[in-house]
Amino acid sequence: MLLALLAAIGLGAYFALRPAEAPVRTLVSVTTAPPTSVAATIPNGAPQSLELASTPVGAQLTITLQDESTLTGTTPFSAQVPGGNITISLAKTGYNTTVRELALNGPQSLTVWLDPQGLLYQSLVRFKCGPQPKQVVFSPDGKELWVSLLAGNGIEVFDPTTGTKLDQVTLGKYGSVEMVFNRAGTRLYVSQMETASVYELDPATRKVLRVFKTGGSWTKVLLLSRDEKTLWASNWSSNDVSEIDLVTGKLVRRIKTVANPRGLYETPDGKRLFVAGFKNGEIQRIDLATGQGNVIFKKAGGSMRHIVADEQRDLLYLDDLTTNAVWVLDLATEKVTKLADTDQRPNTIGLSPDRKVLYVSCRGRDNPKTYLTPGPEWGSVLAIDTATGKILDAIVGGNQCTGLDVSPDGKLLVFSDFLDDTIRTYTIPDYEILAAGSGGRAVAHLKDLAKN
Repeated sequence: MLLALLAAIGLGAYFALRPAEAPVRTLVSVTTAPPTSVAATIPNGAPQSLELASTPVGAQLTITLQDESTLTGTTPFSAQVPGGNITISLAKTGYNTTVRELALNGPQSLTVWLDPQGLLYQSLVRFKCGPQPKQVVFSPDGKELWVSLLAGNGIEVFDPTTGTKLDQVTLGKYGSVEMVFNRAGTRLYVSQMETASVYELDPATRKVLRVFKTGGSWTKVLLLSRDEKTLWASNWSSNDVSEIDLVTGKLVRRIKTVANPRGLYETPDGKRLFVAGFKNGEIQRIDLATGQGNVIFKKAGGSMRHIVADEQRDLLYLDDLTTNAVWVLDLATEKVTKLADTDQRPNTIGLSPDRKVLYVSCRGRDNPKTYLTPGPEWGSVLAIDTATGKILDAIVGGNQCTGLDVSPDGKLLVFSDFLDDTIRTYTIPDYEILAAGSGGRAVAHLKDLAKN
């Protein structure tokens, strides 16, 4: 209810339970509540230690106590505060005001990140993870966030709302690239580039059940068939797609594709497989009965990367990393049109459950020497209206926003800052708020992308 209320009034910043990170100041003033009837007044609880840090510092703080009196001060601060159900408000010029309800029944230490003024999305938590978080995926029940570590050792599992690390699964001496859950959440498939392997995990026990060899080279994106009996795996360097029978665990065949295949999509009838070709900006359609492929679209100078589907409207969305655009493929006609231009280097895309918003993570302009070191721009995440192509809002992230996912209930947006080893969680406002939000920070965020 609280998240819904905050979304309705457009407030944006958040609390995360963790130690304060800066020197503290005490609260400086007390305002007595106006007289009320005895029946309406709830006495405060015993004083509790409350520490609060904010980024940026210097936010004006107001705490409304249970008896409706108030305390005021600035962040960072530390004080003994009368306990009970309190309301905390943080305000700073240039940032959205933050309001939170807190049950202060014991010592609390909180860190708050303020959102820039005009942002419609609201920060919830941000936390560190292992090196180079490549993909983030919600479990089907939305309770866990699984993070693949390209330069780490396997996968880490977190609570997406608090950042608490729940577990880690090692996959030999290498990291992981892409992941896909089955619909029931009882199996997770994880690709590993260096060994051209796919690991089958039981998410409940965190155990590796089987390891499949794709027969290709530099395996990346994974896709489950409709009946979940077949696993498709795109092999970046060998330019093919592996078909693995999940009943027998055997490699059935490798289908030749366009250069550097990445994103995959199988039609509901199981007859066609669409492939995003990175090297030459191609979209390929493969006849699964024969294994024959045809290029149905090619963008000169392009690099097709990811595919997501709106199956109710028979549409595929694909992003193009080098021409900075999102394209739409109509499956009925196989006609391709541009949906929207993006920020620099778009990579992962995701649809909201209602299919009204397409999210695009953008790495930002690369370092001229190598993309593996921070470049001259911050990354970003765009929210694009799928009906109009209009950018509804824009979040400025850290170094190379990469992995991205939306919770199954459509309430949370999570993305990774690839070179910062950081995960960020935001609450998602209702579509009506986005549509009426005058683009949020779609324009304003552009001036914040270049690093000072």
